Amino acid sequence: MIAALKPVGAGRAVEDVAGEVGVSKHSIYGWKAKYGGMDVSQAQEAKQLRDENTRLRKLVADLSLDKEALQSVIRKNGWSS
Repeated sequence: MIAALKPVGAGRAVEDVAGEVGVSKHSIYGWKAKYGGMDVSQAQEAKQLRDENTRLRKLVADLSLDKEALQSVIRKNGWSS
């Protein structure tokens, strides 16, 4: 995706680059908004950070559900003090 932005930055038409890459021009504009000004290593690092953030959010959600279920069992069985 970063490679597709280089020709656009060099002045080529977005429609031409999109056709060569096989995506819509809207995808190119989205990539440009998201990754414009980054080099490949920065874009890869940003993706890794987003993936890690997603994984951690899911983990927190799962743990929150587990906590709620355990608290429900404790309340139901009268084990709370």
